Amino acid sequence: MQGMEAPLLDDWLARRTYDAADFPLDRLLDAKRQTISVILPAKECAATLPPLLDHLAELSDAGLVDEVLVVDADSEDGTADVAADHGARVAQEDDLLPEYGPALGKGDAMWRGLSATSGEIVAFLDADSTGVGLEFVAGVLGPIVCHPELALVKGAFARPFAPDGGGPPLPDEGGRVTELTARPLINLHVPELAGFEQPLAGEIAARRSLLESLPFPAGYGVEIGMLIDALRAVGLDALAQVRLGARQNRHQSLRALGAMAYAVLVAAERRLGRDPRPGPYVQPFADEPHRVAVEERPPLRTIGRVAGRGDGAPWPGSPPTATDRSSFAGRSR
Repeated sequence: MQGMEAPLLDDWLARRTYDAADFPLDRLLDAKRQTISVILPAKECAATLPPLLDHLAELSDAGLVDEVLVVDADSEDGTADVAADHGARVAQEDDLLPEYGPALGKGDAMWRGLSATSGEIVAFLDADSTGVGLEFVAGVLGPIVCHPELALVKGAFARPFAPDGGGPPLPDEGGRVTELTARPLINLHVPELAGFEQPLAGEIAARRSLLESLPFPAGYGVEIGMLIDALRAVGLDALAQVRLGARQNRHQSLRALGAMAYAVLVAAERRLGRDPRPGPYVQPFADEPHRVAVEERPPLRTIGRVAGRGDGAPWPGSPPTATDRSSFAGRSR
């Protein structure tokens, strides 16, 4: 891809970087013209899901969010029961699009969740986040609800690192795969995206019509793959980011992060015209090679599994309509 001059990037940053505080609930309700689905891929998240789902319940009661789906990865800690108790619809990832076999990773869960929802705007949230408030959850939706020219919005936030041995969090020391893999790669090969503070953020809001036109890497390459594909599909000016404060989530070991970085690299290489031939991820200190999910799921529109309008219209499509449908009807809290 061609390089991007600094003044152009500065202009994009100034126009397309938003703040969650600029989107109070009353503004979002006034601006809402499309139905909204929220999808949370979850694995062993019973401890962190309740606050997120309670915030989503508030947004549902207010009429902003129409549908919430937790896509569970056969968690053993009761994640599915906790999600159902807090009013969300729950699906096991392997039960969605079962003709594609067992789900392979996070991106696969997102893809399958997309097939099982119908909102014209779709938001993905990471289910293992802690300490996030209502403003964080509503802020993910803010720019795309209020700015119809946008097609995809990424969350941006500070990433402190909590040491395993205790002690105060270390500011800006989280997001190691972002800083050591994704950001150098973007600056080198896709500088148009260099303004994104958190290119691997799991907090995403997008038009369904765009998402259904994109392939989904099955594993941890999904965020970088989606971002590069969206740039090519709709252009940089239809992409944005929203600052959400700070986000704390579970940290993996450095050796585990190597496999995540591998998935990110494979997804990016495919989109840069390379021809990667990924095999098992070899770590010489491990007993056996690690299998990393690097397969790709096809665009839902190409397999006839679109859940929204289904009219094949490209983004931004036909005028939206809103409904009062809610997945939280009859919930107990």
